[in-house]
Amino acid sequence: MTAHLRLFLVDDEPPALNRLQDLLADCRTSVPHELVGVAHTGPEAIEKLVQHPADVVLTDINMPGMTGLELARHLGRLHHRPAVVFCTAFDEFAVQAFEVHALDYLLKPIRRERLEAALLRARELAHPSQEVLGGLSPQPRRYFSVAERGRVRLVPVDAVVYLKAELKYVTLRTVEAEFLLEESLTQLETEFGPRFLRIHRNCLVARERLIGFERGHDEGEGHWLAILDGLAEKLPVSRRQAHVVREFRKGQLS
Repeated sequence: MTAHLRLFLVDDEPPALNRLQDLLADCRTSVPHELVGVAHTGPEAIEKLVQHPADVVLTDINMPGMTGLELARHLGRLHHRPAVVFCTAFDEFAVQAFEVHALDYLLKPIRRERLEAALLRARELAHPSQEVLGGLSPQPRRYFSVAERGRVRLVPVDAVVYLKAELKYVTLRTVEAEFLLEESLTQLETEFGPRFLRIHRNCLVARERLIGFERGHDEGEGHWLAILDGLAEKLPVSRRQAHVVREFRKGQLS
């Protein structure tokens, strides 16, 4: 990381952004830096950071739509991966943040001396892993992030029809398109809990997209096929997961 830090700020409250910018101006002599951008939401930050890379992102945690913890996970997909410093009025995540020795954590109202120390420390910060960031977040993500031709595309979890493991990737399918994730299907099932239903060892389908089941044309493993809203494609149900067909018919799948 260069001595001249490039900073990016994220907060949904304009007064908080203004105060942070004033504090940064007071720190410019002791910690040379430039402000490359600001954003009021996580998705806006990701879009801007593709065009204006930063060394450090200072972000609030409790923001509507996408928390700062989720934003930190998506920032790992950027070509130029920034360090992250959390700024928040709540101390509920402080212990976890310091335990990983990778993220700094500033409690509002932020003091100039504390901000200076965070920026100096940011030059040496190790980037936290996706597993560490996932462990810090108390809620499942609202978006999947996909690296795509030099940018990061956010796919709402609500738009996913199914997730299917193929070789070392997971295919994420929406009604309109499909994307590749470098994530584990088992970890995704754990993170999102009841939102997805396992119909095969390599496939999870969105419960809200499941219309029903029909018999296939053979008596092999795929003798039951899952019918999904918005897709002509039908997915095989393994023998091990055949109980989901019976539970669906009895109205026991919630």
